[in-house]
Amino acid sequence: MVPEAELEAMGQNLVDEMMTMSPMGLRMTKEGLNISQDASSLEAVAAMEDRGQVLCIGPYLEEGGKAFLEKRKPNYEDL
Repeated sequence: MVPEAELEAMGQNLVDEMMTMSPMGLRMTKEGLNISQDASSLEAVAAMEDRGQVLCIGPYLEEGGKAFLEKRKPNYEDL
């Protein structure tokens, strides 16, 4: 919770942080959250999360790892 006067700035901080993340990862997270509301079981939610991780691990992991080692922000726009 934040004071009303700080709400927009806090929201912008969250947007800025999300924009540095893998676009596919964000999409899969949003999809997983939406599907989990109607999921039949915890196992179904875990399977969806596993699917998302498998789909994202390739090029995004490589760029994220390189960025970490090079102490820079990852650039997912070209992937």
